[in-house]
Amino acid sequence: MKVLMCELCNSTDLIKEDGVFVCKSCGAKYSVEEAKSIMIDGTGEIARTVKIDISSELMNLYEIARRAKDSNNSENALKYYDMILIKDPGSWEANFYIIYFRAMLCKIAEIQKAAISVSNCIVPTFNLIKSNVIVEEQENVIREIYSRTSLIAEMLYNGAKNHYNNIDIQIRQKYTQEYINNVTSCTDIMYTFGDRLTEVFGEIYGITAAEAWKKGVSMHNGYIISLLNKQNNKDIILQYVEKIKKYNASYQAPLINTSAGGCYIATAVYGSYDCSEVWVLRRFRDNTLARTWYGKTFIETYYTTSPTFVKWFGKTKWFSRIWRNFLDKLVNKLRNNGIEDTPYQDH
Repeated sequence: MKVLMCELCNSTDLIKEDGVFVCKSCGAKYSVEEAKSIMIDGTGEIARTVKIDISSELMNLYEIARRAKDSNNSENALKYYDMILIKDPGSWEANFYIIYFRAMLCKIAEIQKAAISVSNCIVPTFNLIKSNVIVEEQENVIREIYSRTSLIAEMLYNGAKNHYNNIDIQIRQKYTQEYINNVTSCTDIMYTFGDRLTEVFGEIYGITAAEAWKKGVSMHNGYIISLLNKQNNKDIILQYVEKIKKYNASYQAPLINTSAGGCYIATAVYGSYDCSEVWVLRRFRDNTLARTWYGKTFIETYYTTSPTFVKWFGKTKWFSRIWRNFLDKLVNKLRNNGIEDTPYQDH
């Protein structure tokens, strides 16, 4: 009598479901054609001589898991790394990629939870690498972990921003705190990666840590305008800027776009944040625009895009000429409508 034997775990307990054979022991699936290749003689003598080779089984599982990982098949990769973890609990690879692929499969409502889980797995993963991976191979593993961590943080971050920006602007403010929670947890992934990398391995991977911090700073700066305590968050960003410069002296800190220090275009045109024209515009921003939902949306969009715009073009003649003409007309109109041009303190 012929029976089927799973090539992964050597179990003969296979059943047919939906046109394929499924191993009830490890979950491996075989098509009808593939099943022919795993058919063996089912006599007692053969059964007695069959031994499960754990190392061979693990090698097969790793091969299948890595194939799924490299093809971005998150569901299969998660499935096989789960199986690996049971048999090899000290595997940094299984411990990390189980969390990674769960995060890849998360829904919008699960972004914060997924991001926190990635942050929380960083130290255990580093400790497993330090304990179980030979020194000569650690650098390649660290680079792999950084690449994947950066990818998942950016994916979750962009997912959170896109979801928030696609909400009807008339009700968007109701979801601002959820948005902040999501993007903050994504930023924390990159800050945590750099912080813990230097804690566990010292300064040997300082350049990689700096890369993680740079991405964290970029993310953080992308939503600081939406935060209540802007100065505190600006201070945090500047602390990481100093950390980055320790390993990359040429690094240029980004313009930090807090609304309390904004009016970037007007400041570039008039040469000062504290001049009569900019005082008029700041009053208009705080006392008129900020009191309506569409005004708040304009302010948020402006402070997200204008720092980069000014950085690229702020010193060009055409920029100053075009914007000076527009702003002069706007300021005069606002003055005629009763907005003062005396010294002003931002709200």
